[in-house]
Amino acid sequence: MAPIPNPIDGLRLSVELELELPPSPGGSAPFDLAAAVCSHGLFMMAPNRWDPAARALVRPLRLASDRSVSVLARISAHPARPGAALLVAVQGAGDLSSRDQDYILEQVRRMLRLSEEDGAAVAEFQTMHAAAREAGFGRIFRSPTLFEDMVKCILLCNCQWTRTLAMATSLCELHSELQCSSSIEDFLSRTPPIREHKRKRSKSQSVRVKLETRFAEDKFEGPTLASGTSNDLTHSETDEDLSSLPSVASETGGPCDSLASLDTLELSLNNVSGLEECIGDFPTPEELANLDEDFLAKCCSLGYRAKRIVMLARGIIEGKVCLEKLEKMCKISVRPAEEISTIESTYERINTELSAISGFGPFTRANVLMCMGFNHTIPADTETIRHLKQIHKRSSTISSVYQELDKIYGKYAPFQFLAYWFELWGFYDKQFGKISEMEPSNYGLFTASHLKKSKKKKTALDSYS
Repeated sequence: MAPIPNPIDGLRLSVELELELPPSPGGSAPFDLAAAVCSHGLFMMAPNRWDPAARALVRPLRLASDRSVSVLARISAHPARPGAALLVAVQGAGDLSSRDQDYILEQVRRMLRLSEEDGAAVAEFQTMHAAAREAGFGRIFRSPTLFEDMVKCILLCNCQWTRTLAMATSLCELHSELQCSSSIEDFLSRTPPIREHKRKRSKSQSVRVKLETRFAEDKFEGPTLASGTSNDLTHSETDEDLSSLPSVASETGGPCDSLASLDTLELSLNNVSGLEECIGDFPTPEELANLDEDFLAKCCSLGYRAKRIVMLARGIIEGKVCLEKLEKMCKISVRPAEEISTIESTYERINTELSAISGFGPFTRANVLMCMGFNHTIPADTETIRHLKQIHKRSSTISSVYQELDKIYGKYAPFQFLAYWFELWGFYDKQFGKISEMEPSNYGLFTASHLKKSKKKKTALDSYS
């Protein structure tokens, strides 16, 4: 079907594209958009916006003809062909070339894992896991590009979930600011000075915070929940028992006055129709590579993560990090029909490539590889230990957790992660309410402290009944 331009708000145009859904292989559940989107904490991070009432995903996507240009896309089930196609409405696009149309649909396919290989993997996993098939579970949401996935995996580490949300939003707001500037110098000249917010601390508190922050930044990469949820459940990443590690203090410095704070995020995301006016796209390597890391750290409240992100962006621009090469390596072996030994071999090759990138510790690499389609390894953190103890009555440490994971989920090889994630995500779904029906303004409540409150409330109700 050819794109149909429709007038919106007078002069604005919307081009509607049809995305054919691949036929569901035998033994697998029909494709479910809500299940595919609301399957991982990445979907909650800007610039993604899930509209629970309309059951649609809204976010900017890039054009092939000019990667510096983004258009707002609204992805929903096709009203006339539910189950057979998706409708991708591109707002404010006017006329799109066939090349731009193809690239937009390619980004949607990547986010929703709609390739033939993805479908075959989902079918094979659901054949093993009847409950996952019944729930339509098997596709884990990811970003339109590997670069965005890699940066967001960095943002998931070593901070509370509300701050992870705020950092992603600040990066998108930064993109919007850059788009309105003729140059980086122009942007910097219009940006007000950073105001440091100092807190009163005793002498001993100041020393402790400095030591803990330096210890965390220099020695480890701190994991958070792979789901991007209750980050305060976790500690810094290390080979030691996580229970012995210190807590990590947040870095000082807040977002620029010209960028959105967390409160602004919660207000702006309540209005889907105004989303394009209040948030930009996720920045590209080209847009980040020339920024000063100290400025980026303070402007987007990234702390030490700014240096890692800038170095990654520069490595890509300079050709030291080749994302296309990594993705080609991935496509060769991430197929359900491949031998597990072949999958593991390719996993290790890509893992080695990623380990050469500054700041990519084991937990971040494991999450990036999961985004790339490897499902045989489970990124483990303290939330994994909590889950095994609470659901499977297994006491584990960070050094023994992989043995326990293999005992429980090994029978689902090479889909151990999907089996684990089905359990964990289902647990959150029960504790916080149907995730696909949550308002975006409530994503900040998706934390360990609220999880504890939910458990206490449930226990009290059970006792009362």
